[in-house]
Amino acid sequence: MEFIVLLMTYSSSHICALKDSTVTINCSYKYSTGHKIKKVFWANKLVGTGIEPPDLFKDSKYSERIQYLGDKQHDCSVRLTDVRHTDSHEYYFRFITDKDKWIGKPGVTLDVTDLQVESKGERVNEGHSVTLTCKSRCSLTDTSTFIWFRNTQTLNDTNKKLILPSVRRENAGDYRCAVQGHKLTSPPRRLNVIYPPDKPVISISSSGVIVEGDSVNLTCSSESNPPVHIYSWFKEETSVGSGNIYIISNIRSDHSGQYKCKTENKLGQKNSTVTLNVLYPPRNVSASISSSGVIVEGDSVNLTCSSESNPPVHIYSWFKENQTSSVGSGQTFSISNFNSSLSGWFYCVAQNEVGSQRSDDVSLTVKGQASGMLTVVLFAVVTCGFAVCVFIVFMRRRRRDERVGLKQVPLRCSAETQHDEVQYASVTPRHHREDQTSPESSEPEEVQYATVHRHRNTDVRRSEETEIHYDNITNHQHDAAVRSAVEMMDDKSVIYSSVR
Repeated sequence: MEFIVLLMTYSSSHICALKDSTVTINCSYKYSTGHKIKKVFWANKLVGTGIEPPDLFKDSKYSERIQYLGDKQHDCSVRLTDVRHTDSHEYYFRFITDKDKWIGKPGVTLDVTDLQVESKGERVNEGHSVTLTCKSRCSLTDTSTFIWFRNTQTLNDTNKKLILPSVRRENAGDYRCAVQGHKLTSPPRRLNVIYPPDKPVISISSSGVIVEGDSVNLTCSSESNPPVHIYSWFKEETSVGSGNIYIISNIRSDHSGQYKCKTENKLGQKNSTVTLNVLYPPRNVSASISSSGVIVEGDSVNLTCSSESNPPVHIYSWFKENQTSSVGSGQTFSISNFNSSLSGWFYCVAQNEVGSQRSDDVSLTVKGQASGMLTVVLFAVVTCGFAVCVFIVFMRRRRRDERVGLKQVPLRCSAETQHDEVQYASVTPRHHREDQTSPESSEPEEVQYATVHRHRNTDVRRSEETEIHYDNITNHQHDAAVRSAVEMMDDKSVIYSSVR
C-alpha cells in the first residue's frame, strides 16, 4: 500500500530487518514544474520548527553504511547496510528546491531484530520428541531457506522447524539457526538430553594381580545426566561402602569375592560387578606318611605334602634334613624298598608364583626287623635246650632201670591222655614295639610255650607208659632253661611245670 506524503511515496511504512542485514527503502517523489531541486537527503529525527533535521549522509554513524540510490527528479530510494539495533528509527526523505522545503512524513519505520531458537523446554528425556523453531520479530516467511547448526556442525535441514522425533544423548548441544542470504545467526540454544545412569564401569587400581597385603582401589564410573549423586558398594549382598572410590588397605585372602557398585540419579539406577582374586603364598604346609607309623625294612613308603594357597602350588620339593639338594619332587614322594640307610627327618617345600613355605619335619625310621630276627634266634635256642633236656632225662632213667635190674621201659610223655603224639601248640612270639625310633634295641622278647603233648612211639607198650607233662614253659634266657632241666634229673617222678 502506497502512502503519499505531499508529493512523496514510500513502498512500505514499516520494515523489519535482521541484525547485520541490508535494508533498502524504496521511495519516489514529484514536485511542480518551475521548481529546481537544490538538495536531497534522509533524516531519522525531527526537530523544532525552523530547525533543519540532521542529514544522515553527514552523520558518522551512518556515513559509511548509507547509500542514496535515487536522483534529483523522481527516485528517492536509499540503502542501509549492516543494520544494528541502534538503527531502529523512523526515517524521512527531505528535499529542498529553490522555492521551498519538503519532508515526507510520516516516514518509514525500521525495526532491527535478532533470530531466536525456541523449544518447549531446555531439558528433554532421552527417547522423547523435541521441536526447535527459528523465530524473530520479523515476519519470516515459510519460503525462506533456513540453516541449522549444532555446535559447529551444519545440519541437513532447511525448514523453519527442526524436529527430532526420538532424541538421543548425541543430540544434546548448542543449536543455532540462520536465514539463507543473511549473515545473521541466532544465539545458541542449549538442548539438554537427560537420562538415567548407564551400566557402571569398575576399574581396579592394580595391574590385575592382587597379592595379599596390597592396597587396592576400586573406582566406579557411570555416564548419566544429571550426574550420579549416589554410589553404593556391596560385597556379595553386604553393604561395604559409598562414594565412587572404594579403598581396601592391606587386602587379605578373605577379601576375595564379587563386588557390586550401584549408581543412582533422579531418573533411575544401574549396577555392575567385579571379582577380586587375592593371591597368597602357600600356608599350613604339612607332610604326612602313608603307613601307620611302623615301617619295616623293605616296605614302600609314600610321603604326601598338603597346603593351602592361591594360585595352587605348582612345585613340591622334598628334602632330607641336613641336605641342601632335594631328594624328590611332586605332591607325593614315594620310596620303594625302604632300608635303615634312608632313615632320617624329611620335609617338603610348597611353592606357587607368589611365594613358598616349608613343612615341619617328619621322621622315617625302620622298625621290626631286628626284633623279629631276635625272636627267631631265641625260639631256636629254647627248642634246642628243650631237646637236650628230654635226652638227658631219658638217659638217666635208663641207667637207673639198669641198676635195679628192671626191664628198660621207653619214656612216654603223656600217660594220662593216652595219645600217641607230642604236639606243640600256641607257640607265639610277642613283639613289643615300644620305641619306634630305636630299631636296634637289645631287649629280648618274651617267648611262651604252652600245652606240650607227646608223640606216639609204636614200639612201647601202653602199660609201661610214664607221663611227662610240660605246661606253660616260659623262658627268658636259654641257659637258665638248660640248668633247670639238669637239676631235676634226680627226681624219680618227673613232672615239669612252669619253668621260668
